[in-house]
Amino acid sequence: MSSKAFQDYYPEELSHCYGCGRLNEQGHQLKSYWDGEETVASFTPQPHHIAIPGYVYGGLIASLIDCHGTGTAAAAAYRAAGRDMDTRPALRFVTAALQVEYLRPTPLGVPLEIRGKVEEIKSRKVVVKATVMANGEVCARGQVVAVQMPERMMPSVS
Repeated sequence: MSSKAFQDYYPEELSHCYGCGRLNEQGHQLKSYWDGEETVASFTPQPHHIAIPGYVYGGLIASLIDCHGTGTAAAAAYRAAGRDMDTRPALRFVTAALQVEYLRPTPLGVPLEIRGKVEEIKSRKVVVKATVMANGEVCARGQVVAVQMPERMMPSVS
């Protein structure tokens, strides 16, 4: 695995996302990496991510799948284009659809492993399947349909 996460390559103006933005001090700051043909990230829920005592709030799980999915989409797009992730114009993706299945309660306070696999990549769309595991068991799975960020959403660079 590379020591630099996908999100570390995002230009400053695109690094504020609550889930994965390195410049968002209040956010999750999720970091995703290639692991062969799959992608992987880890996240340890904190006490404030509670749903009921001992278990993680489901919205956090959805957020982790969402941000890992869009990060995977960006990395896959760069890979498909034969480009390095620090080249411009930036290839950033937003969520067009998010589907999450909760398979079992996710324990609070243990490291979670989020794994992604690109199912489809074409033009401006990437479909990523993802799982969230705790203690070696799959707790949730989902799918992210990510589309390349429209030009009108791109912040202007000074």
